[in-house]
Amino acid sequence: MITPFTSENSALLLIDHQVGTMKLIHNLPLAVVQRNTLALAKTAKILNLPVVLTSSQETDVQGPLMPELADILPDAYQHRIQRAGIVNTWTDKNFKVAVEATGRNHLIMAGVTTDVCLVFPAISAVEEGYQVQAVMDASGSPYEVSEEMSRQRMEKAGVVLTATNTMMAELAQDWSRMEGGQLLQVLFEDVLPSIA
Repeated sequence: MITPFTSENSALLLIDHQVGTMKLIHNLPLAVVQRNTLALAKTAKILNLPVVLTSSQETDVQGPLMPELADILPDAYQHRIQRAGIVNTWTDKNFKVAVEATGRNHLIMAGVTTDVCLVFPAISAVEEGYQVQAVMDASGSPYEVSEEMSRQRMEKAGVVLTATNTMMAELAQDWSRMEGGQLLQVLFEDVLPSIA
């Protein structure tokens, strides 16, 4: 049974949001994915969620993680899991240890490419008993077909698909509390700038 995601039971996992790899996203505007990724990072900071960042082969074409992540989440950035090239980050021992160390069983995941970076760890985490929400507009794919197949595969495995604004609202619980007001500001400045 899926239970609500709260600031007390959830952790944020951002997978491979690297400046080179992000150029592979074509099913959504890249700027939208970037804004939503940073909005999730800001949400985690406001709500004091544990965050695990990971990257793959930063010195190659994939490049470093988005530099803004280092500004928003300096500790998580400093302790990011730098993988040598393992595709399913869930099978990387260091990443798995970092996730377990959060003590949270509700995982909010976004991966720079849905069809490679996100689909495999999201399914693997569900198979191990975690509740997982995949943030689809902070992830993307080179092709519509690979995006759609990955979405279907995750849903069949029990991953809940969501969007940044929906995830923020679920975590906020009440816009009138102090953190809720801070989240609203992020929502209107970063996620929904066209209607602000």
